[in-house]
Amino acid sequence: MSNSMIEFISNSIYLPILAGLASFFLSSSIYLYPVIINVSNIKGLMDTPDSRKLHKINTPTLGGLGIFLAFSLSMIVFVLMHDFSITDLYKLIALMGSAIILVFLGIKDDLTGMAPKKKLVGQLFAVLNVIIFTDIRIENFHGILGFYEIPYLTSIIFSIFVFVLVINAMNLIDGIDGLAGSVSMIASTVFGVLFIVNDNYLMALISFILMGTIIGFLKYNLSTDKKIFMGDSGSLLTGFLLAYQGVCFLNMNIEQAISSYYTPNAPIILLAILSYPLFDLLRVFTIRIKQGRSPFSADAKHIHHKLLRLGLTHKTATLCLATANSLVILLAFLSTGFNIHAHLFITVVFGISIYLIPFLKFFDRESKATNKIINTRLEVSDDNQNLSSQIMVNTMEQEENLKNGTLPINEIPDYTDKDVPKTSLEIRARNFHVIHEKIKHKGNSIESDNSIKN
Repeated sequence: MSNSMIEFISNSIYLPILAGLASFFLSSSIYLYPVIINVSNIKGLMDTPDSRKLHKINTPTLGGLGIFLAFSLSMIVFVLMHDFSITDLYKLIALMGSAIILVFLGIKDDLTGMAPKKKLVGQLFAVLNVIIFTDIRIENFHGILGFYEIPYLTSIIFSIFVFVLVINAMNLIDGIDGLAGSVSMIASTVFGVLFIVNDNYLMALISFILMGTIIGFLKYNLSTDKKIFMGDSGSLLTGFLLAYQGVCFLNMNIEQAISSYYTPNAPIILLAILSYPLFDLLRVFTIRIKQGRSPFSADAKHIHHKLLRLGLTHKTATLCLATANSLVILLAFLSTGFNIHAHLFITVVFGISIYLIPFLKFFDRESKATNKIINTRLEVSDDNQNLSSQIMVNTMEQEENLKNGTLPINEIPDYTDKDVPKTSLEIRARNFHVIHEKIKHKGNSIESDNSIKN
């Protein structure tokens, strides 16, 4: 290899971009996810459909392992191609150590389940490893509510809270195909550009490698015949890496003098980048607490559930939410000329408005769509998964309303006969029985039509 080629590859500016491309090719290659999928099929390491799942067939759930392998291997190779400082290498070692903890924590939860308290303890251990040993923490509020530099102990506690919040927010939005991956990809891309223009090449390397890795994962996550889920191992890892990038981004913008490109109102930009997972978490937690339930209890209250109830497919719902998140980010950058409080108000109001669009009465056809779904949405092939997902979401909603005593008997849908089901189990059984019979009937009708044509 010529000296000019070596210099080009090791150039600080081009290195993160090349690393992102390399991580994409590694992540999307036939030697990573197809191998994980085959091993999962052989060993039975699958996510089995149940009353709380939106998929209908056993699906491998170790996508997070593939994300970690592609990310870590790419980091090792490209870090060795640049002369990073000893401090940067220490930070990287601590980062990878915490990533390993979270990946194995997620794999354990994916395969055998884990109590929420034990999972939280593991998250705290991983977060403290980074905060204590590398001193990566939120040191300044940048003037929000008049607060600037904060005491060390307060900084540690608040940083732990932010890390855990983002990790669990990403974990909660991982409910439909491609959503968590798309949000992670968008956030890492924005972070990567901001780090490059500020000459922070280690963080730019982390951002672009994560971006490339996630794009490669989405190839399989959105596939119809080689599908794999991110699982808790993937959502915990990506949430942690996004939180890490966010904290480093804040610290990079504390003083304009130390940055070649200063981002005004950095906390508001960070809030916009992570706005969708944070808003969805805040919304569902508020609803569950108001209903007297644990904020960690499962339900069908997420925004992506609402989009499915409106008839959108997994891919279309993901596209809508990713676009909404991108628009919030764009507005936040366009309105940096305002003071930080006005900027915060504009971003929050716009974000809430755009994320709550699916809940407008104009789109609220649930009462009519519940019956129309069965009678009019009978397409075979890819639409079958969308059909069952819609019915499952409606069923979960009905169950929650039954438990809370807010679903009148005359509003319980009757899909099979005149006997009104009295329990949530009967609702679920009837719904899925109808789905199966309708799809089977539609398939038989198609076969009959083909035989007549022949």
